[in-house]
Amino acid sequence: MFVNEVTCKSLLNRSRLADYCINPYVGCGHACRYCYAESYTRRFTKHKEPWGQFVDVKVNAPEILEKEVQRRKRGKVFISSLTDAYQPLESKYGITRKILKILLDFQFPLSIQTKSSSVLRDLDLLSKFEDCEVGFTITSMDESIRKIFEPHSSPTSERLDAIEKLKEKGVTTYVFFGPILPLLSDRNLEEYFQTLADLKIDFVYVDRLNLKPGLWNTLEKTVRTKYPQLVSEWQTVLGSKNDYYERVRTVIQDLCARKKIQCEMCY
Repeated sequence: MFVNEVTCKSLLNRSRLADYCINPYVGCGHACRYCYAESYTRRFTKHKEPWGQFVDVKVNAPEILEKEVQRRKRGKVFISSLTDAYQPLESKYGITRKILKILLDFQFPLSIQTKSSSVLRDLDLLSKFEDCEVGFTITSMDESIRKIFEPHSSPTSERLDAIEKLKEKGVTTYVFFGPILPLLSDRNLEEYFQTLADLKIDFVYVDRLNLKPGLWNTLEKTVRTKYPQLVSEWQTVLGSKNDYYERVRTVIQDLCARKKIQCEMCY
């Protein structure tokens, strides 16, 4: 892992996901094979290392944010639009926790999305926000799939346990079911959404897999190595006009309606 300590000029940036977004790091140690952020990140950095093997740490982020919150209009902040604020390096640097303390002082509404159960470290802070939600990306309940596509993230069982603990403290919780990995994520959808229903999840977002520039090169290597029998089917689903994702959408909407889960389709 190549770790580089850098300084940033701004942190609280305008976003289409909320009023603002914050990314304490550039790059991500979770090394997810389907990550959309890779192509965008490489456009404004000089990193040549494989995705998941470099992280820039914004060591002055708390100091910058302290100044910005005093002059910016209060608004909802989304943490982790291009990185995971709770990736492994957070345990060393603690930048996300420092950021939360500042946002809490000014009671900025907060939304966090992560693949790490280590968000529980900050439960003492999160429970004090007047408006706070924490979401977990769960691409599949199948741990073997998680290990292949999200190799350095928390096990799915730990994410589910974290949801329970957050709910116990009154924190709004959601699941991001995405990207839907063709012919993998849609296995056992009944079980997947029953698990969310049992957890009494507040809501779920669902999104398809969108191929950003260069992403197929990484995905094809992974699929060809781990699921060679699916390569041609992935190429069909992702590379031609077909109704695969529409059929999956219909199934998911039916399941959510039957199980009384609030669901928002992102495609």
